[in-house]
Amino acid sequence: MNDSKLRQFFLQKKPAFLASGLAKVSARVSTVSTIVATLAVTALVAGCGGALNASIGGSVAGLSGGTTVVLLNNGTNALTVGANGTFTFSTQITAGNTYDVTVETQPVGETCTVTNASGTVSNTCDATTTASNYVLGTLSGLGSGKTVVLSDGTDTSYTVSANSAFVFPTALSAGTAYSVTVVTNPSGQTCTVTNGSGTMPSSGTITTVVIACQ
Repeated sequence: MNDSKLRQFFLQKKPAFLASGLAKVSARVSTVSTIVATLAVTALVAGCGGALNASIGGSVAGLSGGTTVVLLNNGTNALTVGANGTFTFSTQITAGNTYDVTVETQPVGETCTVTNASGTVSNTCDATTTASNYVLGTLSGLGSGKTVVLSDGTDTSYTVSANSAFVFPTALSAGTAYSVTVVTNPSGQTCTVTNGSGTMPSSGTITTVVIACQ
């Protein structure tokens, strides 16, 4: 085949080649799954004497590596979080005022939900107040339409119905012991717990509890 025929052959085939390539890219994009990250928020009293202020913060679980989530408190004070663990907004809230944590920008390919997102900072001074945190973990292998009931020793009947990150609703003070167990297994399945027990640290987050169902 001479050069002119080769060029003519390539020009005839090129559109089909490009269309095939685009179809493959579209198929790959459509398979991207959504991962749910959970943000647990709490108000920490900063100190006693004079005006009481609170630092608004919490913990994030289920965020994939290399992604970030941007948070707001009361529609301002933007905070970018790039890793699982604790976070604290830079602006404190004076006692008697409210806080409301929202997601301004979701991570790429993921959806973050906020637990305990809003409330009012207490004006009661407690000199023994310590940092508090949440028992958090991840669930995998749960069958469609099924649920598993968990306990951390404080919340004794916490139902999880999706494979994702989860956070027990009650904050625990630093030094409090926790023990995550399965109260009720999903129908036809058995769930096992890894990293299920420990003591709440004075800073940072606990080692993420891992629950796998089969």
